[in-house]
Amino acid sequence: MAKKKAAKSKSKSERIVLRTGEALVEVEGGPAYLACEPEVVIGELDGPVGFSIANMIGNPVKGHTKVFAILNCDVQVRPTTVMVSKVTVNSTAYTNILMGTVQAGIANGVLDAVRAGDIPKEKANDLGIIVSVWLDPSVVKEKKIDHAKLFEVNRQATAKAIAKAMRIEPSIDWLLKNQDSVKHCFHEMGVNGQL
Repeated sequence: MAKKKAAKSKSKSERIVLRTGEALVEVEGGPAYLACEPEVVIGELDGPVGFSIANMIGNPVKGHTKVFAILNCDVQVRPTTVMVSKVTVNSTAYTNILMGTVQAGIANGVLDAVRAGDIPKEKANDLGIIVSVWLDPSVVKEKKIDHAKLFEVNRQATAKAIAKAMRIEPSIDWLLKNQDSVKHCFHEMGVNGQL
């Protein structure tokens, strides 16, 4: 009896109720659309993250459709991952890039996180991930889009955001130590009259 309680207790302590992370990956000197900054929420499917995923999939909103991350049609990734656009989607061209190259990059980033051990493989069927993704709307004005690089920045940024979420990075100690030295780039641009 004692062994069963110990095993049950250990299993509960391994639950991932809700973790958050974000990351930035960009191509230095590249166009704005090659900057990717996803925000992720990760947690058990039988908890708040799973309930959120079910609500999102069952409640599409015009301009902000939520879709599963897939490698291709008919090949959904695990952990169950839903991507949500931070930008109001209002053109076919933007939709095709978002639901093509970006979606594939996110799906591969999720699998990279499992392969790296940031998401335990044995939890792949128990966890859900929500990825809030930014794709610069100016991408539709580009004459030639580098889909290979766009795929890669989304793949890297997704894996990086998941790793940071699972490692709880940055830590509160790091944040308190570095609070005054970290500057928000757009705030600084505003202060300097560049916005």
